[in-house]
Amino acid sequence: MDRRRFISSVVAGIAGPFAGVACVAAKGGTAPARGYGPLRPVRDLRDGKARLHLPDGFRYRSFSVAGDRYTDGSTVPGRHDGMAAFSGPKGSAVLIRNHEVNGAVGAFGDKDKAYDPMAGGGTSTIQVTRHGEVIRSAPSLNGTMMNCSGGPMAWRAWISCEETVNGPDVAADDNARLTRKHGYLFEVPVTRPATARPIRSAGRFPHESAAFDPSSGAVYLTEDNFSFPSGFYRYLPPKHPILAGRLLDGGRLQMLAVAGTERADLSKGQEPGATYGTAWVDIDDPDPDFTGRPAYDEAVQAVGRQGRKKGAAIFARLEGAVHHHGTVYFVSTQGGATAPGERAPDGFGDGRGQVWAYETWSGRLKLVYESPRSTVLDLPDNVTVSRRGTLVLCEDGDGDNYLRGLTRTGEIFDFCRLQPIPGDEGAEFAGSTFGPGGYTLYVNLQAKQGMSIAIWGPWERGPF
Repeated sequence: MDRRRFISSVVAGIAGPFAGVACVAAKGGTAPARGYGPLRPVRDLRDGKARLHLPDGFRYRSFSVAGDRYTDGSTVPGRHDGMAAFSGPKGSAVLIRNHEVNGAVGAFGDKDKAYDPMAGGGTSTIQVTRHGEVIRSAPSLNGTMMNCSGGPMAWRAWISCEETVNGPDVAADDNARLTRKHGYLFEVPVTRPATARPIRSAGRFPHESAAFDPSSGAVYLTEDNFSFPSGFYRYLPPKHPILAGRLLDGGRLQMLAVAGTERADLSKGQEPGATYGTAWVDIDDPDPDFTGRPAYDEAVQAVGRQGRKKGAAIFARLEGAVHHHGTVYFVSTQGGATAPGERAPDGFGDGRGQVWAYETWSGRLKLVYESPRSTVLDLPDNVTVSRRGTLVLCEDGDGDNYLRGLTRTGEIFDFCRLQPIPGDEGAEFAGSTFGPGGYTLYVNLQAKQGMSIAIWGPWERGPF
């Protein structure tokens, strides 16, 4: 199918208003679901350790552990984060995975190919079987920084997002050692090397995720500004990326506003099913150059403040985003109200998480879920969607961390619990993505010794 016909078919296939999860009932989506049944410890097929608690019938294997060797001989870095799966030869999956490494620690892999030879983040490309056996692996982007999440693109590429604005023009630890500005999007193709050229017009701010809308060609972007208000953006490239075969620089960056309400604060607790009309405001200087080396806390707000001065909406730490049938679902990690008897988390936002849906063709924004308390959903982060339209939410909470499912009818259930790691209380799930055909759920464990994990089992028995 040629690219123009592909775009037309996508537009024709868009479901009705707020397809999938966004059809949640007015009850606010607090009902528990049966899911796949009770969780029990299951041993890793790689080394026999019980890392995950899963329902009966599910198995898993970990792979590509930090400190191991890629098949090209170089060393796998840590801080495994956002990830996407693409179809590979003979039923395999090609995974492109972020590494959220901060600081001027030096690039992994071939430093001659690095965007900034002093920066330690980037991506890995790994071909695996559906049971997590590595066929080949290598670095695919290096010399970037704090590559948190991103998103898969319809032209078989991954957009990797830097969650920082560090650079030699910003006053912060070790920044004088950096050679380039950071805070950008980078494209990583599945079948050819990344160019390591930033998409500067898509903004210099703490990017988290990218979700592509094939009907319009827009890329929707989330911002995770930990201590300050965050925004929801879209990048309008100068040419439709499917026609161009890549994401071009030189487009327009915009920030979402609530129609009729200046600087609407959507970080607070919302009424169940709250729905808003929206508008978009232009960001006049998406790629600021800083003079006088401002403090990081000033530099990190430079783009968002431009949008809020024009009336853009306020969110609390926007993280995961995914496009599904004309709707972009995105997560506000600390959105909502503090539950009675609980304390507010550190950073901007007092709640334990919200899930929002933006309908791309109508411009409507709807709250589809707000966590009532931390034991139900605790600080959701990365998100993906199953073939049945159920969302998979990776938690980044203070206690036990789960993979939770949010069904099309607003029911939430526990699918997987991470076995606590002694001495590593910050360990969390990240980068969940279904492989070709939905047979395997690949997910990352971001920990002191990060790794990727392949999970498979009787999906047909439950909502995924």
